[in-house]
Amino acid sequence: MTALTEFQRLEAQGSWRETPDAPMREVVVSLGEATLTLMDPKSDRPLSHWSLPAVARLNPGRMPAVYSPNSSEPDEMVQIDDPLMIEAIERVHQAIARHRGTPPRRLRGVVTGLAILAMLAAGIFWLPDALIRHAARIAPPAQARTIGLQVVDDLERDMGPVCQRRTGQQVLDWITPGLVGSQALVRVLPGPLNGALRLPGDLYVLGNDLLSATPSPEAAAGHLISARLARDDKTVTLDALRHAGMLASLRLMTLGTLPRDAMAGYGDKLLDQPLPRPDLSILPAVFAERGLSTEPYARSIDPTGAAVLPLIEADPIRAGTMQAVLLTDPQWLALQQICAG
Repeated sequence: MTALTEFQRLEAQGSWRETPDAPMREVVVSLGEATLTLMDPKSDRPLSHWSLPAVARLNPGRMPAVYSPNSSEPDEMVQIDDPLMIEAIERVHQAIARHRGTPPRRLRGVVTGLAILAMLAAGIFWLPDALIRHAARIAPPAQARTIGLQVVDDLERDMGPVCQRRTGQQVLDWITPGLVGSQALVRVLPGPLNGALRLPGDLYVLGNDLLSATPSPEAAAGHLISARLARDDKTVTLDALRHAGMLASLRLMTLGTLPRDAMAGYGDKLLDQPLPRPDLSILPAVFAERGLSTEPYARSIDPTGAAVLPLIEADPIRAGTMQAVLLTDPQWLALQQICAG
């Protein structure tokens, strides 16, 4: 052991006791490379061998020094008052402590490499999504609405420009608060959508097919309610920001705006997916609160009614709920013509 190079063949007198009840007897304590040997001074016969790393001092700082081969059960002990021997044992313990506290160079390299890999993995896999989630969580309504409008811009590339006939939009703005909330905004796109999509910022888009191909506004109203219940605003904002990516989300948090092309291609992605719909069993109660029949909505999903029979059978109007008049005939006509001209 390198800590003992200057203490080779070191010996000292000591007093040894084999058990707590045994008398003390004089011994010669011999310090080896890895052991402490206790010998009979008359015959040089070894009486006990102690492992140096396991030797524990029972009275630190006091003299004579008392050592035991096992600190948890110190039955056997030896007293030593030789300063040189005490220093040698203490130096062994210090060397062992340093060795235990400092991992081998190769192990340190492995540990350091693993730590770097873990940090890189966190940076590649965890950090981007965590940042995007945070951006979606803290985005104020105005920012979310801006994101939603950028999604509408991208949808227009496939479905045509938003329908803007003033009389139709006025009717839509008038009916929207009672259906999906006072802060909601609904836009109509000329292409077919067979439903409604909720976008960030409490923004909704309807396909004109729901207005031109149905005899009353109940089906369109039902799809708006369904879109609101299917996903909340934070969820749709998160999905949009995941499409935009980490750098765009970081810009949103720092500058308050997304890059102009952040939502490019997101409209195609939305149109390629089935429209999100809530659990149909919760709809009758919600429709009943607004005095709406569930049947027009159900048959706009499946005209035969086979796939939505429970929704038709649970129609609150059939159960006696008073049906509300959503729009007058002139209002409905104006809404149907929102994409005309």
